[in-house]
Amino acid sequence: MSTPRVILLLSGSLRVGSSNETVLRTAQAVAPEGVRTVLYEGLAALPHFNPDDDAEPLPEPVAALRAAIDAADALLVCTPEYAGTLPGAFKNLLDWTVGGTEICDKPVAYVSAAAPGRGQGAEATLRTVLGYTGAVVVEPACVRVAVDRQLVGADGVITEAGARERIAEVLTVLASFER
Repeated sequence: MSTPRVILLLSGSLRVGSSNETVLRTAQAVAPEGVRTVLYEGLAALPHFNPDDDAEPLPEPVAALRAAIDAADALLVCTPEYAGTLPGAFKNLLDWTVGGTEICDKPVAYVSAAAPGRGQGAEATLRTVLGYTGAVVVEPACVRVAVDRQLVGADGVITEAGARERIAEVLTVLASFER
């Protein structure tokens, strides 16, 4: 039996039960065979980025973030858009990845949970920052899945079959990506 591909799930939202968390919890629920998902939950614990602190020994939350990225085969991001760009807390997470090499050449995709006509600013900023990190954006795995709150179960997972299938397909494409 082959080793499962590990996909680290990164939410750009600090809000419990956000649409972004819902998408990522759904990803955990629909992960295909051969894919193991790990939800990163340390966003709120990250210190403000300071280049002076981007040296050994790293602050513990930063070291844990970089270790989680390093242990993953790929990353799946789901982030909201605030004021036309990435939320500050998530931009801070990304800033901590620029000085390391863990994300370099790693396949990354995103699922936008934004309502139609929204979210383009966050997507553009995310792509820009990922370019600085050396990550490889897997275009066929970057999709939009608007979250209808009426189709989310009590467990915080999307119940609508079409959305679940799209998210499962994202994981399949991301897990099978080869450069």
